[in-house]
Amino acid sequence: MKKILVANRGEIALRIMKTCKKMGIQTVAVYSETDAHSPHVQFADESILLGPAPSNQSYLKGELIVEKALELRVDGIHPGYGFLSENANFARLVTNSGITFIGPSPEAMEIMGSKLGAKAAVKNYDVPLVPGTEEAISNVNEAKKIAQSIGFPVLIKASAGGGGKGMRIVEAENEFEEALNRASSEAINAFGDGSVFIEKYLGNAKHIEIQVLGDQQGNVVYLFERECSVQRRHQKVVEEAPSAILNAETRKKMGQAAVQVAKACSYTGAGTVEFIYNQGDFYFLEMNTRLQVEHPVTEMITGLDLVEWQIRVARGEALGFKQSDLNINGHAIEIRVYAEDPLNQFLPDVGKLKRYREPNGEGIRVDSGFVENMEIPIHYDPMLAKLIVHGTNREEAIQKTLKALNEYEIEGVSTTLDFCRFVLTHKSFLDGSFTTRFVEQFFKPELLRDQVPENIEAIAAAVASELIHRHSNLNGKELSKNSLSSWQLRQGF
Repeated sequence: MKKILVANRGEIALRIMKTCKKMGIQTVAVYSETDAHSPHVQFADESILLGPAPSNQSYLKGELIVEKALELRVDGIHPGYGFLSENANFARLVTNSGITFIGPSPEAMEIMGSKLGAKAAVKNYDVPLVPGTEEAISNVNEAKKIAQSIGFPVLIKASAGGGGKGMRIVEAENEFEEALNRASSEAINAFGDGSVFIEKYLGNAKHIEIQVLGDQQGNVVYLFERECSVQRRHQKVVEEAPSAILNAETRKKMGQAAVQVAKACSYTGAGTVEFIYNQGDFYFLEMNTRLQVEHPVTEMITGLDLVEWQIRVARGEALGFKQSDLNINGHAIEIRVYAEDPLNQFLPDVGKLKRYREPNGEGIRVDSGFVENMEIPIHYDPMLAKLIVHGTNREEAIQKTLKALNEYEIEGVSTTLDFCRFVLTHKSFLDGSFTTRFVEQFFKPELLRDQVPENIEAIAAAVASELIHRHSNLNGKELSKNSLSSWQLRQGF
């Protein structure tokens, strides 16, 4: 491949382009009107305006993207994540046009794009499934009986999509019908498919996922696990690799199960198999057939560039290693930096990045799609950047991440930086016992208001320096006491 179009925006588009550049491959960016001056557009060799800011008028216009790719003689299209990344029709459109789709086959997407379809595909393999229905709910009364047999609480889930949409926890039978209607309605609005099903709700559980990599020759390996249990609105905020609680035996069993899931749909490329882990047992949830937001922590502990391997597999190369060649090197943590207000139910915040300074140093990586003075658009996901930190062990990784968080400077919008600092210093995170209910169990907004920054000494030193500077500027000037502030008079200090 000599030229790749990245059908995405922001940090993931830029991250993919950097690997392309390393491989000597030219890149084409696509952008909406509001993203005209974004870093990914500036970095690319060529760029294409798709349309106005709303994604349905720009980044979701698959036919236009393929049309422009053909005009520019593009060899491959990488979809990133979100937008068209798990759209089988788009993948098929790309392939039928003679361009290589850098991802799995449309057929694999269709099998795993439906949670019910995925369950059906893997039930003949040695993959444990969460107790629940194997088909979409068609009769409310029958569904109630199934829920009773499983035992409340249960989880009603949309068959299509993800991100917590179309999902409801039902604690008791009298709540069931209303929750079912709401979940189905939300699923229709979000995915155009109102199909929902029931699973046993495992409340105090962990969300652990396994990265898999498969080639076109039938080879599949697992690249160990990621712990993704710190979530709000069923979406992840803090991830780490490996998990603090898995032993070698369980890690191997989960990895082998993930490989079976990938083989069940003849998967090629870099995908993720998600499991729920509860008191030593694990159950298959779903497979994400695209690159995950948190893929950098896997790259940190394996030394592999997953985007590079996506491209290599797409052009027909076989994996250059076996499972026995892979090892875990140290520990990595990823912090998602969202423009959200943790003091106000994590609602998105928009505005101008008046100040933006990223931390740096050995073992620190920042994947960002923004620079200082950029406006945060309301049309897309509010993630500003990802802070990824690697240490020789978990304790070192946590300390390095806290230091990096203290060095991160963002002004103009509310962010999740303080919340992530709260997470990394909480006892349940430090001992690894936290579950997907972390926010519900431990987080209250007032805890952030009372939080004293770890770099308080540096703040005090900066204030002292400013006082000295102001005092020195008064020398030789005739100023009355009435014109001096209390800082300059140093009263009470």
